[in-house]
Amino acid sequence: MVHVYNGISLSHKSERNWVISSDMDGPGVLYRVMSQNSVTMGNVFEKLFKSLFGKKEMRILMVGLDAAGKTTILYKLKLGEIVTTIPTIGFNVETVEYKNISFTVWDVGGQDKIRPLWRHYFQNTQGLIFVVDSNDRERVNEAREELTRMLAEDELRDAVLLVFVNKQDLPNAMNAAEITDKLGLHSLRQRNWYIQATCATSGDGLYEGLDWLSNQLKNQK
Repeated sequence: MVHVYNGISLSHKSERNWVISSDMDGPGVLYRVMSQNSVTMGNVFEKLFKSLFGKKEMRILMVGLDAAGKTTILYKLKLGEIVTTIPTIGFNVETVEYKNISFTVWDVGGQDKIRPLWRHYFQNTQGLIFVVDSNDRERVNEAREELTRMLAEDELRDAVLLVFVNKQDLPNAMNAAEITDKLGLHSLRQRNWYIQATCATSGDGLYEGLDWLSNQLKNQK
């Protein structure tokens, strides 16, 4: 059935919208209902636009033993160049834009005396980047102990794990397969993890790691 109010035709579906208000005073009621529908439709398009084109955000915590190359990695991603670094006491934080995703990366110092402070950065972390010095064979077991301790924390139970096997440009560097074994990654059956060989100074492998993190974020419901 179609009704005509002040020259405006309303279908039966539109009529149900019309009688939302008990005040049947003609165009005023119709105007209010149409405005409500317009706002609703606008919200739909806004949400659709954001889902298609809006930036997503991901909070990343980057840790590892001291001198693994964490700060060099952070500023290679942020600035695209090598910066002179000193051992980090505390943290560095930068936002890295990549493939429509805004990564907030927290680079926390790795010296043994400040590692207990790592846990203060665990909350709301979606992705964990663990950087390993692939040339430091003497401390790889220490790296495994620190990683195992972190992954046992309840606040990181849902965080995905990306391992950067750094300093691949050095002649005695362990490869990704060897580091996988040394860190016991295959035992992490309840965790999404990925290992990537990298060279922070050249940038090799860094964006492959971000690609993996991007895909993990997109797959999150």
